[in-house]
Amino acid sequence: MNDASPLLTLLIVDDEAPARLRLRELLADLAGELPNQVLAEAADGLAALAALAALSQQRVDVALVDIRMPTMDGIEFARHSSQLADPPAIIFVTAFDAYAIQAFELNAIDYLLKPVRAPRLLAALRKVGGRRPPAPDVLASLSLGARRHLACHERGRLLLIPLGDVIYFRADLKYVAARTREREYLLDESLNHLEDEFRERFIRLHRSVLAAKEAICGFQRNALDDSDAQWQAILRDIPERLPISRRQWPVVRSLLRAARA
Repeated sequence: MNDASPLLTLLIVDDEAPARLRLRELLADLAGELPNQVLAEAADGLAALAALAALSQQRVDVALVDIRMPTMDGIEFARHSSQLADPPAIIFVTAFDAYAIQAFELNAIDYLLKPVRAPRLLAALRKVGGRRPPAPDVLASLSLGARRHLACHERGRLLLIPLGDVIYFRADLKYVAARTREREYLLDESLNHLEDEFRERFIRLHRSVLAAKEAICGFQRNALDDSDAQWQAILRDIPERLPISRRQWPVVRSLLRAARA
């Protein structure tokens, strides 16, 4: 690569400081062949998203992302960052097994196997130009587990909602509202998908409502004349009462009784 090559800007995301230092050193060694600049480092996916927000006036070309990290893993980070207006390309840095690496290859996701070697890093970085972020459905198929955060686009910003803060989801026409103790967030998600992904934490109360099992503290008869929802769920921390459909009432009652037995 000649002197006219554009500067490649990077974000390094790894929970181990020695691993981040190793990548910095390798990038410095490669600067003669591939001019580059590390704009920021982060120790987990959540901090990496915050770093991207802080760098909103600067383009980050590529993120070198570890997969297994606390708070938010690399796959979840990639899912959220792909929703940004100008997302970085993702190169996973992983000690994953061969089957996972094959999955990355089949879906055109670059990876570096630890310990990272300079020639392999250079080859991966040279593929970055024109590379699109991994498709959301591909990332979902590679997920290490259910997400810990949900994404909400609001006034040009990407907001992250900790899943543990969500009391219920309610579908209404073209959107789903996620209710926390403080406020509602509008999500570009389907209620059925949320139910499939988070069924261990949430229970279907009604065709339009999922509630966090731990948030339900009791039941009361519906004061309204609603033949389909004769019961309502009483929730901790917020005054709303959620309808329970006639069809779901036996399921809800039995599951919650079993959980508290």
